Amino acid sequence: MNDAHPRPVTGHVPVLRLGDVLLVTLQGDLHDSTAQQLQEDLAETISRTGVCGVLIDISGVEIVDSFLGRVLAEIAAQARLLAARTVVAGMRPAVAITLVELGLTLPGLSTALSTEAGMELLARQAPVTRPGSPRQESP
Repeated sequence: MNDAHPRPVTGHVPVLRLGDVLLVTLQGDLHDSTAQQLQEDLAETISRTGVCGVLIDISGVEIVDSFLGRVLAEIAAQARLLAARTVVAGMRPAVAITLVELGLTLPGLSTALSTEAGMELLARQAPVTRPGSPRQESP
């Protein structure tokens, strides 16, 4: 396969847990069924584990369209409802330009230049507590 062309992401996107953060690395194009499965996997994993952050590395994504922008915004909204923050890392300049041209502001998302910077950003942000969460202090 020629590396000059984006590879489609099909099937399952791995979600890795690093402490209190879930790390997702996207490579190539994200298909509808894969995006839906990723959203479901992330929501279930956040709920089950109680992590406080989701870091999505898109450094392997060369082309962004309104579909991917919507998927990222929906992931951030779901994570926020489950008391987790979302950071997108590794955005290429061309991707940022395309998002602006499409008018996509990606509400609820923070951005970082690299995965390391994204992890630092999530570590600096105060954890969000939720009722019944082990992070919630008792009276």
